Amino acid sequence: MLTVTQVRKCNALIRQNTRKLDRDIANLKVVENKTKSLILQAGKRGQRNPSQAKAAAQEQRLFARELIRTRKTSQRLVTSKAQLNSVGMQVTEAFAVRKIEGSIRASVGIMKDVNSLVKLPELMGTMRELSQELVKAGIIEEMVGDSMPDQMEEEDEEAESEVDKVLGEILQDKMGKAGATPITPTPVKEPVAEEEDEEDADAMLDQMRGRLEALKS
Repeated sequence: MLTVTQVRKCNALIRQNTRKLDRDIANLKVVENKTKSLILQAGKRGQRNPSQAKAAAQEQRLFARELIRTRKTSQRLVTSKAQLNSVGMQVTEAFAVRKIEGSIRASVGIMKDVNSLVKLPELMGTMRELSQELVKAGIIEEMVGDSMPDQMEEEDEEAESEVDKVLGEILQDKMGKAGATPITPTPVKEPVAEEEDEEDADAMLDQMRGRLEALKS
């Protein structure tokens, strides 16, 4: 039987998870802005020193890929927040129905949303607790198969056209704000078969990934 205490506990867990998502979304916005800045800095460095133009262009594309991933993660969290709000409204509705009808029916809609949210790495722990409370209250049925979804695996490398689009967006925006000469990223040509150049490029990319990880921490 769904009680007032259970409703309060469920709502408290929902508010806790909502605040967590809000913080994560805000942090990702900071990372997005810093990554945009790094893309612009790399472009300026390539312009000042033509000998570094190729390395700067590669660096820009690496940061652009990270920016794409950051935006996708942010969008996923925004969607999850909407699902969480939906769960909260449906819990309140279920309690109101119980008060009127004296009984409660398991909600397929809540179960679908909760099942999706339980698999979210950012909320996994507290969402498990919430799902257990909802099961006790009779709002959802016992959940099984809560393994990580396939879409949480590392995504494939972003398409080059998507990277080009992001770079164009950032550089064009900068040009529009400053009224400056366009900063055009140097195209990254297919490498000539020289092992030394490839090793230098790999080392540079590893270094950039390290900088991005430090930025996110």
